Amino acid sequence: MTKVHFIAIGGSVMHQLAIALKLKGYQVTGSDDEIFEPALSNLRQAGILPATMGWDDSRISPDLDAVILGMHARGDNPELLKAKELNLKIYSFPEYIYQESLQKKRVAVGGSHGKTTTTAMIMHVLQQAGQEFDYLVGARLAGFAQSVNITNAPTIVMEADEYPASVIEKRPKFHFLHPQIAVLTGIAWDHINVFPTYENYLEQFVIFIKTMEKGATLIYNETDPELVKLVNTEAAHLKLVPYGVPAHTISNGVTSVTFGGETKAMEVFGDHNLLNMHAARLVCNELGVDDPTFLAAIATFKGAAKRLELVGKNEHCAIYRDFAHAPSKVKATIEALKEQYPSRTLIAVLELHTYSSLNAAFMVQYQGAMDKADIPAVFYSRHALEIKRMPDLQPEGIAQGFGRNDLRVFNNREHLQAFLDAQNYQNANLLLMSSGDYEGMNVPSLTKYL
Repeated sequence: MTKVHFIAIGGSVMHQLAIALKLKGYQVTGSDDEIFEPALSNLRQAGILPATMGWDDSRISPDLDAVILGMHARGDNPELLKAKELNLKIYSFPEYIYQESLQKKRVAVGGSHGKTTTTAMIMHVLQQAGQEFDYLVGARLAGFAQSVNITNAPTIVMEADEYPASVIEKRPKFHFLHPQIAVLTGIAWDHINVFPTYENYLEQFVIFIKTMEKGATLIYNETDPELVKLVNTEAAHLKLVPYGVPAHTISNGVTSVTFGGETKAMEVFGDHNLLNMHAARLVCNELGVDDPTFLAAIATFKGAAKRLELVGKNEHCAIYRDFAHAPSKVKATIEALKEQYPSRTLIAVLELHTYSSLNAAFMVQYQGAMDKADIPAVFYSRHALEIKRMPDLQPEGIAQGFGRNDLRVFNNREHLQAFLDAQNYQNANLLLMSSGDYEGMNVPSLTKYL
C-alpha cells in the first residue's frame, strides 16, 4: 500500500488532496501546528485528522513513499529535516499531482484571472457529458464533493496557479504540471510580494509555455495584447488556438450565447465570463465534447462560489459578491454588471485585502478600474495591515490611485455599514468585491435592502 505523509495537512487544497488519496486507498498521515474549519471537520470525517497538533519527527519513517510539503511549512520544520535526512521523496503539491497524473491527459488552466471559473466550467460540462476525470480547483463547486479528486480516470483538469510551490521549491506551481492541453486567460501583474517586477511575473508565463511538450495545445485569449505578444515569441513549438468573446446578446438582464449555430440563455454574464466560457468550450472540444453538448451543459452553469455570486434580487435591485481584488478583475466585474444592467445605478465596494492591493506604490495599477461604477467605495482593514506588517494607507493616495475624486474610502466597518444603509436601492445594483470578509460583515444580511 502506498504510504504518504503531509507536512502542513490543514491547507485548503492540501487537506483536499489528503482526503482524495485516502479515498483512492492510500495510507495517509499528516501534521500541522494549527488546523481551522472546514479542514478540521473534513479531515476528522475522513479519519486522517492528526491526533495532536504540532510537529513530531517520529511521524517520519523510512517506509514512507512520499512526503508532501504544504505552503506554510518552514524550512526548519523538524519533520522536513527528518525526511531529508532519510532521503525520502519530498514533493510540493503540484509536483505530487504531476506524479499522480503521469498516465493521464493533463489540462491546465493558467493566467492572472478567470482560472477558477474556466476550470469549473470545464468540470461542469465534462460531468454533464458523462466523462470520467480527475480535477483540482481553487473553490468548492456545486455538484462536486471535493475540490481535489485523484482516481484512475484518464484525464485531469487542473487550475494552474503561478504562486510558489513550497518553502523549498520557490518556482511557481504551474511549472510542474506539463499539460498536453493548456489555457492562458491573460496576464496582469499580481502577487507583488513574490514577483517584485512585472518582467519577473511575465517570465513565469514564458517558462510555463516552455515546459509544454512540442505539439501540445495552447488555448489563449487573443484579446490580451501582452499574452498575444508572448505567444507569438515563445510558443512556436505548440498547436495554438486563439479565442475571443463569443457571439452573444443581452436582453432584460439575460445573456444568450451562440456556439456552432445554436443559441442558449446563460446563467452567467459579462465579457470576462464569456471569454472563460469560450476557453472552456475549446478545451471540451479537444476532449471530444461537441458544441451542442457543450452549450446544453454550460447553460446550467451557475458560477463558482463568490464569482459574481448572486446574494439576492428583486425586480429593481440585485446584490452580487465577487472574489475580485486584482485591478483587471475589478474592472472586468464592474463592467460586466454595468453592461448587464445599463439603466441601473451601480454601487460598487472593493475591499483592499491582499499584499498587492494594500501596497501604496501598487495603487496606481487600479487607475480606471472603477470608472464604470456610479457610486464607488473602497474599504480596507487597519487590522489586515497590522497582520501583514504594512504601513497605514492614506485615503487621498487611494483615490488618486483609482483616479476617482468621488471615491469613498473607509477603514472602519461601522462607517462602511452606515454608507451602505444610506444608499437608495431603487433601480440600483450593489456589488461587493473582496478576497477578505470586510472585518466579518454579514453579506447575506444585506438582502434587507431589497
